[in-house]
Amino acid sequence: MRIRRMMIAALLGLGGTAVAVVGQSVCGGSPAAAAEVQAAPEVWIAGDSTVANPGSSGACPVGWGNKIGSYLVDGVAVHNSAVGGRSVQTWMYEGNVTGTIGSDGECVLSSQTVSARWQAMLDGMGAGDYLFIQFGINDGSATCPRHVGSARYQALLRTMAAAAKARGTTPVFLTPVAAITCSGASAVGNRGFLTETRTAGSAAGATVIDLHARSVTLYNSLKLCPNNGDYSTGAVGAFFCADHTHFEAAGAQQIAGLVAAAIRAQGIGLAAYLR
Repeated sequence: MRIRRMMIAALLGLGGTAVAVVGQSVCGGSPAAAAEVQAAPEVWIAGDSTVANPGSSGACPVGWGNKIGSYLVDGVAVHNSAVGGRSVQTWMYEGNVTGTIGSDGECVLSSQTVSARWQAMLDGMGAGDYLFIQFGINDGSATCPRHVGSARYQALLRTMAAAAKARGTTPVFLTPVAAITCSGASAVGNRGFLTETRTAGSAAGATVIDLHARSVTLYNSLKLCPNNGDYSTGAVGAFFCADHTHFEAAGAQQIAGLVAAAIRAQGIGLAAYLR
């Protein structure tokens, strides 16, 4: 994308009708159309298993980050670096979060060296891009290395947002997507770190998508409650893996749709690239 933008800018500087090469296709037309191609962003995603790509088999679980590209126009590259089982800290400092809790109540870091996945984002993000961040599911663990306290959780989100902004990339936080928990015939919320995500977003100047609330509303609209705890059959089985947390491909597609709807409703710039 970085090279492509430079090529397009150079072509536009030659005068006359702009022609931009994107992948294997050649697009000719008005300067307005060329400018749209020139501005096409890249989307970077950090998160846990509810966001991540499926394994090599393509089977359950499938995260919404694997499906968000289907809601975006061609030419918008999506880099989904979400990884199952990670808290924001283990995602950022893979291999350097020890099993020891320090005097501050946080897991001790053996090194400040960031993970290869975060370094790749730092090296790749650029002006006009978007960074979507969803954590808060594994962070609530009482034990290290996944444990992250409220203050550190917010600090790490702010760190990620600041790094994105320094590169001209727009950070977007998401509250953790809900699992399916029923109270009678109603789906109810079940995740922590909701307030922390909103507070961090406010402090960092980052838009916050309340995916937790949106997902609970979706589950109720689909009438996924009540259920008998069997997550392998019926409407619940079509949406979730054989648990109450992870998604089948069809469920991930619908959660990604919620993210796309929020992008549009909240006026996030990426809305210009939604189908």
